[in-house]
Amino acid sequence: MSEENFDVVDEMDMVVGQRPRSEVHRFGLRHRAVHILVFNDRGEVFLQQRSLSKDSCPGVWDSSSSGHLDAGERYGDAAVRELNEELGLISSEPLEYLFKLPASPETGMEFCQVYRGRAEGPFVLQPSEVRGGGWFFRWQIDSWLQRSPEDFASGFRSVWANFLRWETHGRSETI
Repeated sequence: MSEENFDVVDEMDMVVGQRPRSEVHRFGLRHRAVHILVFNDRGEVFLQQRSLSKDSCPGVWDSSSSGHLDAGERYGDAAVRELNEELGLISSEPLEYLFKLPASPETGMEFCQVYRGRAEGPFVLQPSEVRGGGWFFRWQIDSWLQRSPEDFASGFRSVWANFLRWETHGRSETI
């Protein structure tokens, strides 16, 4: 199986080339990813526990769905693809774009566009990607993060903190 290629981007998120996934991660090159927070009608958010076979952050909790953009792929297309690949979800309504995080060590040098979706489940979890998952109220996630931040992927910690700020202090496109 061939290794996937990612777009390598500059500090303005402009494509400057393509490199294999392993090189992008090994050299800490800027690249692109999406995170999707899926909420149900009760206001709970679905979090996934990453598969133990993942090469980064195995077994920790993460956004409902997340993943890298393939070379040449658009953020919105990647968000739809990742929901389907990881959760088996084909949303009947469009995802809502929330904000974009700059590439930083906290995001694994990924520019991250964050989206919100709505669904009730149940989901068909892809075992190679997702170990399990569950629905949580915001206060439960906040309390858990305070007690045990190491239970969560660093990218999710950044996404969640910025999501709460986005909800509370205004909804600008870039945080």
